[in-house]
Amino acid sequence: MLLPSPETLRNLVARYEELQVRHSEEGSHETARCLEDITYTLCVSTGTRTPEDALAVAERHLAQAELATATPSDVALTA
Repeated sequence: MLLPSPETLRNLVARYEELQVRHSEEGSHETARCLEDITYTLCVSTGTRTPEDALAVAERHLAQAELATATPSDVALTA
């Protein structure tokens, strides 16, 4: 399965989290609709059916992308 670029995934996750907070604070129809839209996009982008699964796939993909671009000194610092 093809996944979007790490930058696109980061943006989707950030937008999802932002809308979760806004919806819990406002609870408006507009934020609910925006949250539904971003949830759908995040799920389609990760090939999943639930936001929880989508976030887990995004987290794994972003972690792998970070490791792939890390320099040997970066890896040594995190070990």
